[in-house]
Amino acid sequence: MIAAIAEAGAASGGVIGFAEYMRIALYHPGSGYYSSGQVGFGEQGDFITAPEVSTLFSRCIANQVAEVLQRFDRGYVIEFGAGSGVMAADILLQLETLGALPEQYLILELSAALQQRQLQTLQQRAGHLLDRVEWISTLPDEPLDAVVLANEVLDAMPVERFRIEGGRAERMMIGCEQGGLYSDYEPASDALAAAVANIESRIGGALPQAYCSEVNLNIAPWLRALRASLSRGLVLLIDYGYPAAEYYLPERDRGTLICHYRHRAHGNPFWFPGLQDISAFVDFSDVAYSATDNGFHVAGFTTQAAFLMGCGLADLHEASLTEDATTRLKLAQQIKTLTLPSEMGEKFRVMGLTVDHDEPLSGFMLQDHRGKL
Repeated sequence: MIAAIAEAGAASGGVIGFAEYMRIALYHPGSGYYSSGQVGFGEQGDFITAPEVSTLFSRCIANQVAEVLQRFDRGYVIEFGAGSGVMAADILLQLETLGALPEQYLILELSAALQQRQLQTLQQRAGHLLDRVEWISTLPDEPLDAVVLANEVLDAMPVERFRIEGGRAERMMIGCEQGGLYSDYEPASDALAAAVANIESRIGGALPQAYCSEVNLNIAPWLRALRASLSRGLVLLIDYGYPAAEYYLPERDRGTLICHYRHRAHGNPFWFPGLQDISAFVDFSDVAYSATDNGFHVAGFTTQAAFLMGCGLADLHEASLTEDATTRLKLAQQIKTLTLPSEMGEKFRVMGLTVDHDEPLSGFMLQDHRGKL
């Protein structure tokens, strides 16, 4: 990894931006965290995601998916970065129960190692539905009627790190020296300076001196490509993040970057690149503005807890209860993890973006926080 980073620096004048560093650390072929096959999901891995916590999560998502798919003669589901494949399997099983299976379930996954893991999971959990699943490396050329799912995808996109110095934004740069990594700053690029200016406009004032944070410059182009692939449908974004006013609070002056290694969270992105996850919270205000600019309608924004309750979590829980005390206790603990404010319930937010879909979405019926964006 150090050699790959040094090579990238040599090709661009000696140093690279933090976003390029993060891209190499996470996605470099063969040795990047997500492409090496070493990424760990679940209790024995580096972190745990909601689909790994409980099948109830994915079944609630499926209820929302079915609500939209029923409008289409030939509807598709597109899942970005399907992780271990657990969510895909559980969603397909629930859609089968609802009589709402898609024409195809497309998984956009670039990691060959993760593709293999997803295949094994689907074979084990929903093998009879495997003929509906297809792995793709790019978005479809022809626009589809589809529901797009992105669970913990935006937080893994490479971000630029910046600081405010003398009233102006500076960009963090990464270099390699004597086999080790170092960071420095240079004047921000035009794109980064414009993004920081947008942040300050949205929060109603200038960021203070020495303020450090990050910004995702990939959001707008990603949404633009996504819009081109949809004729009608829904995009569900599920991630940890804040509206801009909360994201760029004065006291959050070290940013939101977080790294995970075997369920230990820390803030050092230069610790053994390629062996740990690196992510940043999502600025959902930026997502909303970029979505609107690219032809989407922001149909809802709420907490994960409110979304799951709106999609029938209580009913699914009741239907899953048995006389076995251990099972009942396990289900109760799973729901606490998914919904309590101190767990995933409010840390994770859900945003719905629609194209030519005017019907209310159940997941946003209980609470809708679009006014905070």
